[in-house]
Amino acid sequence: MPTLAELQRQLGLNPTGPSDLCWSGLEEAATLLPACPGEQVRLAALSLLARQVVSVPGSASVFVALREAVAHPQPERELTRLLARLTGGFAAIHASWGDLVASSGEPRPGQVYKLSSGTRQVGTLTVAAAAEWGPLLPVAAEYALLARLQSAAAGAARRRVGERALDALLAGQDDVPGLGEGPFALALARFSRGVTGTAAARATREQALDVLASAGEGYFMERGVTAYSTVRAGRAVWLWPTRDLEREGHALHAALLASTAQDVRLGVSARHTGPAVRAAFEEASQALAGTREARGCTLFQALDPLHALVTGGALNTLQAQVGARLASLNDAGRTEATLRAYLAHRGSLAELAAALHVHVNTLRYRLRRAEDVLGGRLSDPQLLARLYLALEAQDLTA
Repeated sequence: MPTLAELQRQLGLNPTGPSDLCWSGLEEAATLLPACPGEQVRLAALSLLARQVVSVPGSASVFVALREAVAHPQPERELTRLLARLTGGFAAIHASWGDLVASSGEPRPGQVYKLSSGTRQVGTLTVAAAAEWGPLLPVAAEYALLARLQSAAAGAARRRVGERALDALLAGQDDVPGLGEGPFALALARFSRGVTGTAAARATREQALDVLASAGEGYFMERGVTAYSTVRAGRAVWLWPTRDLEREGHALHAALLASTAQDVRLGVSARHTGPAVRAAFEEASQALAGTREARGCTLFQALDPLHALVTGGALNTLQAQVGARLASLNDAGRTEATLRAYLAHRGSLAELAAALHVHVNTLRYRLRRAEDVLGGRLSDPQLLARLYLALEAQDLTA
């Protein structure tokens, strides 16, 4: 592989740094010389790689074979077969979410190349071969990138068909073509980080969501599952036939996180049959809204039933009233904290006092003060219910 010193000389620089430091790809070369314009470094690196490759006997025939492999209807499979046959080693291509797409040869550890198009990672190429094949490997990685992009383009064409079908289903069409008569589920995902109001930022987000939708559909396709996907209102959408919903939902989320550097939240509907796509969409929306962790996944069936009530604003007045009364005590929130602990506790007052590290008489005093300002007794179930809704349920919207 070319060295840092060779790259510096190619750029007209005096070599500095470790003379034996090697690099294998254009992006890796650019990171070694951050003070130089990236495009100049990549061009110099490409020139060095080209010189090494053309020095390989029969290189023109190799390029023809690589091009033919990428032009095959199954480009990843053909390319890994070609690389394994040429080198007598092992080659494998993985999707960005980690699934094995194609491999050939006896599996063993090898050189791993990230396959990226701009900021989008589309997978990795792993090649285990003798050192003499070193000059060919970065070129093979570029062909592997082309193979992944070609497969992605074919998948995008298929996805547009499914996208139109899913849009029709969300608009109220009764049947679910291609999904059979069994149960199905719907999932919604969005990026946790917000987007600025500029048109360029919104366009970038829509493009990233489209890539995310494609990654999710590719994940299902690798498992032989027919899934529809689209992007709607700033969220990626998937619809698929389900067997083990909890496992599928969390596995989809893991695949999405592996396919992007951004944090992704996912909401998953319950299982449905028949004309219930819009109902599933609403459930997934509620599950997504109830996902508080930046990289969290929530199934509708596991969603706190109070979530819709709390997030809908129906409790705003109650929360404000209780908050104002407790604030009138002017005790830096000690009574409110004590009430929260009281609502969550299932044992005796003595046990609660010990957990709070206060004397039991201090605990009783605080609870009496709370009863005075709230105008009721904590033994009253109606007051306890109001307190729970006003205090404990605040955590759902925090």
